[in-house]
Amino acid sequence: MKKYLLFVLVTAYCSTLFAQISSVEKQALIDFYQATNGDNWNTPWQLDKPISNWEGVTIEDGKVTGITLLFNNVEGTIPASIEKLTNLETLELSFNKISGELPSSIGNLKHLKILAFNSNDLSGTIPASIGNLTQLKQLHLSSNKFNGAIPATVKNLNSLEVFNVFDNQLSGILPTELTQNNNLKELMVAENNFTNPEMFSIVLLSNSGATLDLTKEPTITTPANSIIAVERNEDED
Repeated sequence: MKKYLLFVLVTAYCSTLFAQISSVEKQALIDFYQATNGDNWNTPWQLDKPISNWEGVTIEDGKVTGITLLFNNVEGTIPASIEKLTNLETLELSFNKISGELPSSIGNLKHLKILAFNSNDLSGTIPASIGNLTQLKQLHLSSNKFNGAIPATVKNLNSLEVFNVFDNQLSGILPTELTQNNNLKELMVAENNFTNPEMFSIVLLSNSGATLDLTKEPTITTPANSIIAVERNEDED
């Protein structure tokens, strides 16, 4: 009898725990799965199992806080409903086959700290809404097909430590507002067509007190082939 009561209590507790994951968040995950050909992933989600068992999904206090699916053959587009995952802190989808444009709704993920799409097939412009991610610490968009200019709204990313847009088709000027960010440690902009990378590096160094790590900076020949890598001294304010 005691064992039976214990079983009932454990079952009730688990049911309550899983019920805390909102139907809205669950549907957003399913939308993402379907839009990116989830059945063909290297490790597909078992949609009939609890979300806590889904590969790469992190749940804290009944809320989805992370999606990490590197090298998982994720192929397709990012649905606009990704914005429903309002508690996401990490969205790491590097080294996959994601195409199309980055939806502007990504800017509604206000708790996001890491946004990473390195080595995919994303195109179009970087949405201006990215400036809404004021808690973002790492932005990784390297080795895609992004074009156009960096949105001026990146000036709002005051918590940003890593800005990585290496190897795209971006052009125009690098927003010098980034130089006012005292948290910025690494800036990787090589293999694009920016018009002011050399000037930007000088301004960044003079205004921020950062130090330039020469081991990460090849000889600058043209803006398209230049790279800027900035690291701050740990003992600096």
